[in-house]
Amino acid sequence: MSIIEPQPDPVAHAGSDYRPPVWLRNGHLQSIWPTLFRRVTLFEPQSDVVATPDDDRLHMDWYRAGNRRLAILSHGLEGHSRRPYMLGLARALLAGGWDVLAWNFRSCGGRMNHQPRFYHSGATEDLDCVVRRALADPAGYEQLALAGFSMGGNLTMLYLAEQGSGLDERITHGLGFSVPCDLAGSAAVLALPSRRIYMNRFLKDLGRKMAHKASAFPDRISVTGFDRIRTFREFDDRYTAPLHGFRDAEAYWARCSCLGRLNDIAVPSLILNAEDDPFLSRECYPADPEVLGRQVRLEAPPWGGHVGFVDRDPDGYYWSERRAVAFLSEDA
Repeated sequence: MSIIEPQPDPVAHAGSDYRPPVWLRNGHLQSIWPTLFRRVTLFEPQSDVVATPDDDRLHMDWYRAGNRRLAILSHGLEGHSRRPYMLGLARALLAGGWDVLAWNFRSCGGRMNHQPRFYHSGATEDLDCVVRRALADPAGYEQLALAGFSMGGNLTMLYLAEQGSGLDERITHGLGFSVPCDLAGSAAVLALPSRRIYMNRFLKDLGRKMAHKASAFPDRISVTGFDRIRTFREFDDRYTAPLHGFRDAEAYWARCSCLGRLNDIAVPSLILNAEDDPFLSRECYPADPEVLGRQVRLEAPPWGGHVGFVDRDPDGYYWSERRAVAFLSEDA
């Protein structure tokens, strides 16, 4: 596999103290390294299931350590609750005095959901089900934070924006890592020939999922000709948009991108987007205070790739994980 160095436009805003090893100052390598080589060990979580209003199920992992604070973690596209980046952040948060609830989007985590629909970047109603379950938990958590990776980061920010000033007062912070704030721009970047390795991987996983859906709902879903799909525009036009009530891919991206809603967020929130992220367009690095609003801060280190931020911390933590715990402690 050849590694092509991303060439992003310079981002003229928030700096960072992140300094990875010289050999990891490459966006593609940062994006791939954790998947191939990182292993995170945590105690076995408590499994849980929450029902959705449309008679589906969301599967969750609770990591309880008797803390009074809880962080809810949302994974990325075709991820799940036990990916290394989810476990890495969970371990850091537990050490920082937080319990953790990591949840799986519909059809993720090795369990196919029951409805024809699956998940998408704006499925805030599902995140709301998880949040309500956490707020009602017998542990009686006094403080909650919401964190998300990639697609889950967009979902997190969009949810906080939609809730606005009506957000439950126990939810005090938002965190997003490698957030595709502008879905159309990110789809265009991933359609580039230099990103084909990522696109092929996503389509391979999504193709298996659509084949399962087609066998369960042959009157609504077909995979005939799926092998001709090459981009997210084609996939979202054919599957995501019609299954979730959008006119087409453009309408879906416009409705579900958090970029235009960031200034509606009413709690301190941090977005960590590396400048060399091979998944993000320039629009995913908003610098205008009127776009970010009063509560959202963008931190854009030169390196980090997509959900990377690899570090050589002797305790095994990545930079983004230490940064997250520090951010959540700022107003404590």
